[in-house]
Formats: sequence, C-alpha cells, structure tokens
Amino acid sequence: MSPQLPPVAPAVTAELVAALSPRLRKRLDSGIAKLADRPVVRDGAVVRIAVDDDTDLELHAPDGAVRGADAVRCGCLLAPDCLHRAAAASLAPVAEDTDSAAPQDRSATEEDTAQAPETATPEQRAAVRAVQLATSAVLEAGTDGAGAVLQAELLRAAHTARLAGLHRAAATAVSVVTALRAARAADPAYHLTDLAAGLYDVLSVAHRLPSASGGELTALRGTARQPYRPDGSLRLYGLFSEPVLTASGYAGAVTWTADAGGRLYQVSDVAPGGAGRAVGAADRTVRIGDTALTHRELARAGLAVSGATVSPTGRLGAGAGVRAVRAPGAGWHEEPVARLWAEPVPDQIARALAGGRDLLFLDVTLTGTAAEAAGDCLLAEGAGVPLRLTAAHDDPALPHRDNLRLLSAAPGTRLRVVARLTPAPHPRAQLLAAEHPTRADTRLDIGLDRLQGADLPTTTAAPSGSVPVPVSASASACDEAPIHLLRRRVHQAVSGGRPVLALPGDTRADARRLRRSGLTTAAELLTDLHSAAADRAHDVFGRLRPTDPDRFARAWLAAAHYTRELDRTLCLAAWTS
Repeated sequence: MSPQLPPVAPAVTAELVAALSPRLRKRLDSGIAKLADRPVVRDGAVVRIAVDDDTDLELHAPDGAVRGADAVRCGCLLAPDCLHRAAAASLAPVAEDTDSAAPQDRSATEEDTAQAPETATPEQRAAVRAVQLATSAVLEAGTDGAGAVLQAELLRAAHTARLAGLHRAAATAVSVVTALRAARAADPAYHLTDLAAGLYDVLSVAHRLPSASGGELTALRGTARQPYRPDGSLRLYGLFSEPVLTASGYAGAVTWTADAGGRLYQVSDVAPGGAGRAVGAADRTVRIGDTALTHRELARAGLAVSGATVSPTGRLGAGAGVRAVRAPGAGWHEEPVARLWAEPVPDQIARALAGGRDLLFLDVTLTGTAAEAAGDCLLAEGAGVPLRLTAAHDDPALPHRDNLRLLSAAPGTRLRVVARLTPAPHPRAQLLAAEHPTRADTRLDIGLDRLQGADLPTTTAAPSGSVPVPVSASASACDEAPIHLLRRRVHQAVSGGRPVLALPGDTRADARRLRRSGLTTAAELLTDLHSAAADRAHDVFGRLRPTDPDRFARAWLAAAHYTRELDRTLCLAAWTS
C-alpha cells in the first residue's frame, strides 16, 4: 500500500470495483500490482499517478481524502470504465467513512442511547447480514485468495452497516480490509494475529447482534466517533510517549499522562503519514491549549488543564475552550505517579483482560533474550514470574528492536517499565517505556529514544550480535500447551482459507491429544472445523455442490472464541501463579 496516495472512502472503492466488467475484475489484482510501481506526484490536493508515458490518473482529495467516484479520473481511452480507477482506489488506504447523509452520523449522547430501539431494526439486520456474508467469503478465501474484489464487497457491506448505525461492525470490517492489504503486500507491520482478531470481531458482532437487546445491543452497535465530555480542571503528570504507525497509513505519537488518582489520559497527534511522521511527531507541540510543550517534553513534565474535555478512553480533547499550561512533573518513584506501580500485578492483568486499560506498570530484572519466529524478545523476571518483553513495532525506522537488543546485554539490571499486555499462555507484553539502565531518574521511550552501548552498565559490553539464551523449561512448556493445536488451525484458516483445512489429513491424533489433556471441547471444535472445511456434497450427477461459507465461518468462529477465552484464562493463571 502506497503511503503517498490519499485515503479513499469505502463506498468509492466499492462503487468503482462494482462497475468493472467480469473480465476486468479478473485482472484487478494484477492491475493493482502494476499501478503500485508507477511514479506518484502530489500537487496540492491532487495526486497524479503516471499510468504510462502518455496517461495520468488523478485522485482529487480536497479535504485530504477521496470522497466520490468522480474524484478518481483517468486519461486513458477506456475511461471512465477502465481498470485504472478501481485499481488506484484499491491501492490507496481506506478513508474514514463520513457520509453526512447518514442519520446516525453523530457523536453518541445519553439522548441517542435512550431513543435507540431496544432491538435491532430490519435495516440493521440486513446490513449486518451483508457484513457477515462478505466476511465469510474473505475467511473462506484466506489472505492469498481475498483480492481486491472480495475486499470491495466487504467495504460495500461496511459502508451499508455504517449507514444503518452499526459503527462497530463497519469500523472492524474496514480494519480487516486494511490488514488484508498489508498481508498481500508483505507489509512488515502486518501480523496474522491482528487479522484473525479482526475477523473474529466482525463475525462475533454479526452473530450476536440480531438477537441482542438493551445494553448489549448498544455496545454491539458502537458509536460514529468517541464523544468528548467536560471534565473540569485536571492536574496531569507525564508518563511516556509512544509512536503510532498503522497499516492503514496513519502515523504520529501518543503521550500518556496520569492524574493524582492514577487515572490515565492521552494526548495524541495522529494523521496520514509513514514512519518518518511517527519518528518526528514526538518533537511536535502538543495540540491542547496554549502550551508549547512537545510530546517528548510532556512525557517528562506535567500539565494543568482547565475546561478539559475527555473521551471515554481518556483521550484529551483540544477544543477552543480548553486551556493548558506547563506544570511540574513527577518521577516514576515519586507520588502520585508511583502508585501506578504499587497496584498488584494480578489486579492489573485482570483489569486488562476484562476490557480495561492494557498498560502494565512493572518492576523487572532483566535476564537475557530468547529467539522467536517474529524476532528476539527480552527475557525478564517480574511479579515473581518469568516474562517476555517484545517490540511494539518492527519498522526499522523505529528503535524498538535495537533497544531490546541492547537491554538484553545487561542481565541483572533492575528496571521500572511500562508495557502493554499481550494475552498469551505465558506472561508476555510489549515494552513501551523504561528507566534508563545507568542514569537515575531518566526515562526512555522505547519507540522514540535510541540507546547506545555506552548507556549500558559498565560491567556489560554492548553485543556485536544478539546471542539468544535458552528459554526456561516453564516458558517452553507454556508454548507447547495443547491448545496450540486448535489455535494453529484457526490461524491456518485465516492465511490459507477453507481449502487448506480441507486437504486430506488425519486430525484424530491432535484430537486425542487434546482429550488426554482434558480439552474435550477443543477436540470437538477441531474436528468440526475440519469437517466444515471438507464438507462438499455432490448432486445427483456426481458434481460438487457449492461450499457453505456460513457453516465454515460458524465453525471457525466457535474455535476462535474458545481459544480466545482459554488464552485469557491461561494468561491470568500464568501471571498469578
């Protein structure tokens, strides 16, 4: 996906792809690949792609995004029915859908919630069914088979869902398309687990919404955007900053702060861009009040805010009535900030797994490094358990992995850190910030500040290359928990689609192993998943009937739900054992 192209609204991409003839649809993916290699030039609100030496394709984005099909113009002889327009829209990032014609396109308020129907409307049922069918088709095809045509169908369903007021289903469906594009483009930011989580969320909402009511239905509908509510005056203390770099073409930084009671607030600066913007955003002035603090400075200072507005997740608004001035900060070992580390780790884990904030405040002792498929991770002891600290981003422009490699060369070093929980059968989290290994009262933003060999304790030399140490037997045992037999099939379905699980093979051995471990339900789900994948009935003439994507999607959803809940249970047990 080219970060130079402006984002395109989902409805635009769906419209352009739908207008293609069947012959051109078959050529769409190859057309996207060819267009991705062509020169791109930006001229104000217009982006031009040189289709060939004599033909240009233009994307007009006056507000930063392409909002109509007529804003994609091609100079070739076949335009407007050419392949180039649909290819450009499919290549560009997906824009936030902001069609003002939608009656539900407002921030949620108590009045909206009170007036909302207590059960799903016929329009919503039809819209969520369309999302379900499009997502099931993507799952059946897998990442390799889910090309631009299937993606456009899912974008069309997402747009329809948003018009029906189903903002959660729409947003998650768009995130699935973004992850699919990243996977097919071999984007380093792509993670199979993220795509699997997105597919699970879409199918779960589609499964539950038709029969939901009351508060559950409200949650499943979601809101168009997060409402900001007045929160009076705030005295905040900076904690750390982290870069933001998404597969959908957005980048920037978020700075985390806390008030005297330990509640967390964020100040963000995220906009279209790539790794360069993520690196530079930390030195931009925060967009709140009249303060001249940069994100990097705020992470180590404080802020006094009056007329504050805050979203439900703690994001600070930057409205005209907000006033903010610099104030003294507090060290991680000083009150009131130190109370974040005083909270028992089991309580932090339980809150994160229950859907609360996923930041962990830990005191750890570094022990070494371990080799994993995704790259080396940092081993540490914390809260009485061995844990793995991983990189939050793999982009080489960001220093996450380099910093982890250097810290792994300082075994025995005690550090106070901030990490983001990664639910897994063993203690695992992404390292976001840490104390400096040799400079007291100095903090490191792991994704923004680069450690040097000279920063390590004098008894430790910086490694010329990372030499992973053996992983403890307990950690290995966690990795080999029998549930991985089911989880592996869930992920294989996402990457390879139904055909991969339909291949001839004997699953009885895996099912027996799961049963011997007391995971009888997992064994039954594994068997049913393979059965649904291989279910191809024949008609009276011996011809194969079409597959049943619904059955396969239901079997996959059940298996994914089981592994998700069991992982959460095992995660809590691992951190509290």
